[in-house]
Amino acid sequence: MELIGQGMEGAVYDLGDGTVRKVWFDRRPEDVLPLKAFLDELPELPFRTPRIRSVDAGHDGLAISVEDKLVGVPLSEAGLAESVALDAFVSVVEALRSAQPGPASTLLPVVGEAFWVGSWGESLAALVLRRAAASNVFLERDVRGFPELLEETVADLAQLGGQRQLNVVHGDVCPPNVLMDGARVAAVLDWGFWSTAGDSTFEASLAAGFFDMYSPDARRLDNLLTERFVELGHDRQLMRLYRRAYAIVTATIYDENAGDGHYQWCVGQLNR
Repeated sequence: MELIGQGMEGAVYDLGDGTVRKVWFDRRPEDVLPLKAFLDELPELPFRTPRIRSVDAGHDGLAISVEDKLVGVPLSEAGLAESVALDAFVSVVEALRSAQPGPASTLLPVVGEAFWVGSWGESLAALVLRRAAASNVFLERDVRGFPELLEETVADLAQLGGQRQLNVVHGDVCPPNVLMDGARVAAVLDWGFWSTAGDSTFEASLAAGFFDMYSPDARRLDNLLTERFVELGHDRQLMRLYRRAYAIVTATIYDENAGDGHYQWCVGQLNR
């Protein structure tokens, strides 16, 4: 059994028979079963997605899952020409745009919290308010006019109500999570952090920012992808609203003391 990857949620081992074992760091079996149900009901897509075959408890009571092994080279390591990489990346977002969610999609927690409290817009507004309370002392310090920005963001999200069509949202489409077979997208990994039923423009907004978050070229690529998504019919102002919402929600999600690069990225988005 070979360790092939480790992230924030757990360690993944290759079992050598086309499956992998994931040892979860802080989830019990009952916490993983909603994700299994969500993945089981995903519609057919032009790339593979994870499938959890079984979920058991380890000796410490934490979850151990057996999943199909997904193969490919992460887009971030595939060495593709920029235009080819961007085309592949956009194709993932647009494929999800046509995917209809099932009932399990509204039962998943979002960023570890119960999410659905009404419509899509109302639920997102409520999450923004809750998470803003956890980051308020830092965001008021580092974001110009943050109280007014927060009030405006929450009001605009609440006004969306149930107007938006719901599709499958991955919530973390980024190059390390997209596996390539040459120039073809082979699989998309790491569902669950913000996976839900939601607005595909939310996915497009985040993906445009996630393609390159930290390099000197990040802003150019963000703008380029934003234009691509606008050309495909996504509303530019709504993309900006969703980006602000995401930045507020996740500002201190990885470091409660606001000392990491993700917090700085979020501040940069809010000050744009």
